[in-house]
Amino acid sequence: MRKSRAKKRILLPDPKFGNVEVTRFVNNLMLDGKKSIAFKVFYSALDVIASKIEEDPLVVWEKSLENITPHVEVRSRRIGGATFQIPQPVREDRKVSLGMKWLIAAARSRNEKTMAVNLASEIIAGYKEEGAAYKKKMDTHRMAEANKAFSHFRF
Repeated sequence: MRKSRAKKRILLPDPKFGNVEVTRFVNNLMLDGKKSIAFKVFYSALDVIASKIEEDPLVVWEKSLENITPHVEVRSRRIGGATFQIPQPVREDRKVSLGMKWLIAAARSRNEKTMAVNLASEIIAGYKEEGAAYKKKMDTHRMAEANKAFSHFRF
């Protein structure tokens, strides 16, 4: 076990919008340490969104991320030889992290021409409350609702 908690790293805001959340998203999107490519993919995805929807693409992305972030999750806990799925509220930091990871995973699993187009499509789907990432959130919430009876085992 750790002696102390890991220090929270301070992220620099992204160059185009000056938003720390964008940098955090790009860090999750990045593969093999290629951050400049990840930024290009994200910005071109926002350009695709701008061409498809008449609203500000950054606002669409933020709303999509908000729609995808879960509020409760289930955690496994072993009690008396049986494993129970116990619903628990999600910490604020973890909410955003899960939402970003689900959005990126759903975009990667899409079968369109480029990653930018995949990401744009998934962001638009999340904005409209549909798509694979939104479905993942709803499944998580449904699972927590189904296991609500075990919430008294919360630790």
